[in-house]
Amino acid sequence: MEPSSVKPKRAKTPDEALAALMRLCARAEKCAGDARRLMRGWGLGASDAERVLARLVADRFIDDYRYAAAFVREKLRLSGWGAYKIRTALRRKEIARETIEAALSEALGASDPAQLAGRLDAQLRRKARTTKAATPRELKTKLIRYGLSLGHDYEAVLAAAGRIVTQDEPCDEYLF
Repeated sequence: MEPSSVKPKRAKTPDEALAALMRLCARAEKCAGDARRLMRGWGLGASDAERVLARLVADRFIDDYRYAAAFVREKLRLSGWGAYKIRTALRRKEIARETIEAALSEALGASDPAQLAGRLDAQLRRKARTTKAATPRELKTKLIRYGLSLGHDYEAVLAAAGRIVTQDEPCDEYLF
């Protein structure tokens, strides 16, 4: 496709942006950061964007706490993410730190720690079946790395990887 044939995005007026965001928010949860990003892409000025955003918040189309709570539930249950990765993703979406912590504590408080550990075990076992490793130590290292990339706590990942990979020989030396 030639660069000249690509249509530039049409700039929206504040009323058009409001209508478009109302339609988007009616279909799926959006946070204020998502709305700001979309409005910047539509060429809306900062003051107009903030007025549109204030209206969306007042009409409860956008609620950062509601968005964060839904995001946390989805990522914990469906994607198997850990708290660290969820926290980072929500920070990127410009959600306030207090809102993130409240949503996480609510979701983690409602979840059974044994269930979360079982889900991590299942993810690591699934990864272990598809991972090539020459030694048990190498497999354990790869599983730890994978578990940490999912955003889980180091101690939980270490314990889960230890349950999956049993080493007969003790290993006191670590290579850096």
